[in-house]
Amino acid sequence: MTATQTLETVDTDTLCIGYLRSGPRSGRVAVLLHGWPDAPTTWTGVLPALHQAGWQTLSPYLRGYGPTRFRSASTMRSGQLSALGQDVLDFADALALQRFAVIGHDWGARAAYIASCVAPERISHCAALSVGWGTNDPDQDLSLRQVQNYWYHWYMALERGAALVRDERRALTRHIWDIWNPGWTISDAEFDATARAFDNPDWAEVVVHSYRVRWGLAPRDPAFDALENRLRADPTIAVPTLMLHGGADPCNEPATSAGRASLFSGPYRRDIIDGAGHFPQRDSAAAVAAALQAFLSA
Repeated sequence: MTATQTLETVDTDTLCIGYLRSGPRSGRVAVLLHGWPDAPTTWTGVLPALHQAGWQTLSPYLRGYGPTRFRSASTMRSGQLSALGQDVLDFADALALQRFAVIGHDWGARAAYIASCVAPERISHCAALSVGWGTNDPDQDLSLRQVQNYWYHWYMALERGAALVRDERRALTRHIWDIWNPGWTISDAEFDATARAFDNPDWAEVVVHSYRVRWGLAPRDPAFDALENRLRADPTIAVPTLMLHGGADPCNEPATSAGRASLFSGPYRRDIIDGAGHFPQRDSAAAVAAALQAFLSA
């Protein structure tokens, strides 16, 4: 069954955020956050199970994607992870969401972790796919295999890599999808439906900044200095958290999310989905939906 979704918008101080709303209007709210290079359509396969369990789902387009727009031309087109986390809380404020669950993949997983870390009283559950918590530090130790996996980070540090993001975004993102989904072929129709979100006029600038700033290769947005300091001071997450990682993920190898339990003071569970690549919500939607349904009802 395909979930019926309506496109709506809401304004925060910084953004006009486009989002997809679906499920029972009277249900508890789950905010679903997509990653890179992706869009809210990534959650299509898991929505029916969440709706059946009574959850209303709100799936925003992240800054730089789809219909989401910066409200001021002077706002820095920052892709900082702290900015993404703050966007989640601003989105919830704009919709008067007092308490909600967050489910995130890739960039969205990092945003979900950050929001859960700094506002545990607002968030009932945190589910993260394909990214472990505590892996945002540029001083982290990387295996040589993971250094190889992060080739696109290093390439974007070069002007020719930035030009590829700006001028050949469809070719780049299609290549990323192909190599991050071993053993599973994504149809051109599914890719095209998602890639329209990359035509946002700020997409390239946000993407390049996001990967450069993580390694100290671009200036940070001072608007998020206080949040950055808060995260560094205490990264512990008290919110009940589920971490799902594809066993065949060629972007973030499963080892990158191992050994993170000490960063959680609340209930924490990490599950590996055998054979899944970097987009388990797409290539293993039934397994992800079942895991999320059980976690959210616990």
